[in-house]
Amino acid sequence: MKWLSELKSHLKKTGEFWVDKAYDRYHVITDAERGAIIRKKQQLQERKAEIVKSIVNGRLTGIHKFKDEKKVNYISHLKWLIKQKNHFYVEEHLEERQAIFEDGKLIMDRIKVSEASNNEADSKSMTMLAKRDKGFKYNRLRAVKYADQWWNSFNPEFQGFDVDCTNYVSQCIYAGGAPMKGKYNKTSGWWYEGKSWSYSWTVANALRLYLNQSNNHLGAVAVEKPEQLVPGDVICYDFEGDGKWDHTTFVTEKDAYGMPLVNAHTTNSRHRYWSYEDSTAWTSNIRYNFFHFPD
Repeated sequence: MKWLSELKSHLKKTGEFWVDKAYDRYHVITDAERGAIIRKKQQLQERKAEIVKSIVNGRLTGIHKFKDEKKVNYISHLKWLIKQKNHFYVEEHLEERQAIFEDGKLIMDRIKVSEASNNEADSKSMTMLAKRDKGFKYNRLRAVKYADQWWNSFNPEFQGFDVDCTNYVSQCIYAGGAPMKGKYNKTSGWWYEGKSWSYSWTVANALRLYLNQSNNHLGAVAVEKPEQLVPGDVICYDFEGDGKWDHTTFVTEKDAYGMPLVNAHTTNSRHRYWSYEDSTAWTSNIRYNFFHFPD
């Protein structure tokens, strides 16, 4: 099958691309993704980091054919070994992608799911609850261990979503021993039960609103700088800078200069640099909120 051989060759070249010095090699990706790739390479230089090894694998999930056009859905698993000073770490991304072929020739390879939230649930009416439960002691190690265990899959004990970033982060916080409060009002507190949950559990905008309140029962405190965060903390993203918070990540590691590396869902990522300049959802208007959980 010509198209399959071409897709395999494309993935191999993609792996090679990340360890060379070029910014732009291929014309089969979207302009938005090309911009994200350029920003990532520039960012690596600014961080005095380099990708010393890159591996890209693909797993087919569906094929749709119409006349001379074939759309191939697949999961791309990217692994980068990154060196920064004398420190090495592995960054990984899982992306749902679609390759488009005409007469067996690859003409487009694109990301299927945006990292920007598409959940339009009204979260402005969130009801805040009492201050932090004094019996709650946050177990960062357990939270980070959970984040690494489930970064690239769904825990079957919870509902999974196409836009799953906040649901995943909530599970990580809960794994660290955070108590739920507010059942069974979707606009109240932070909780999950069976097939029901609060907006703050699953909606990026709602969780940010909840954490930003001084009386949130989780005890989260907003800090000014990303370097003030430690593994087990949370970052919220407003990609457009329009006041609607789109994305949530969970800090699992720090780089050689003490900056956060994060895990996330939607585009499943592990040890990704916190600023998300390598995302197609990124804009120059992006805003961040940083939340620290006291021990």
